[in-house]
Amino acid sequence: MKTTIFALGLLLLCGTATANAQQLEVYKDYEPGSQIIMMTTVKVDPNMTDLYLAGIRDTWVKAVRMQKEMGYIKDWKILSSDLPLAGDFNLVLMVTFEKASDLEPNKERYQAFMKQWGEANRKRSEELVKTYPEVRTLTGEYRLREVMMK
Repeated sequence: MKTTIFALGLLLLCGTATANAQQLEVYKDYEPGSQIIMMTTVKVDPNMTDLYLAGIRDTWVKAVRMQKEMGYIKDWKILSSDLPLAGDFNLVLMVTFEKASDLEPNKERYQAFMKQWGEANRKRSEELVKTYPEVRTLTGEYRLREVMMK
């Protein structure tokens, strides 16, 4: 009995030492990237994807295209699941920023964007977004940074 308990203790101790030896160290074994990806996951109701995409084309897509032209964001994309009924979401909206500081509030950039966006786009967006809750549910928001292994 004592031998079994000793052997079990030794096994646990060795397992812990092995686990600790496997830990990685930031900047030595991997580096965090500087780009930030803001990702929103969306569950669009069945047979409503085209309707939802038509709506965000005139709101979200128009806005991120303008932000990219103005140099405020690096890139953007929409990903759609090939299996729209599987999982908690079936659409992903992504915006890539060059660095985390690009996410900080900036009065000058905001005012420049709003001036270029204009009153007509603002009013149109307000009307379109009212219909979104009828066809979709936002299921998550994520702020992601690439991990680059060495």
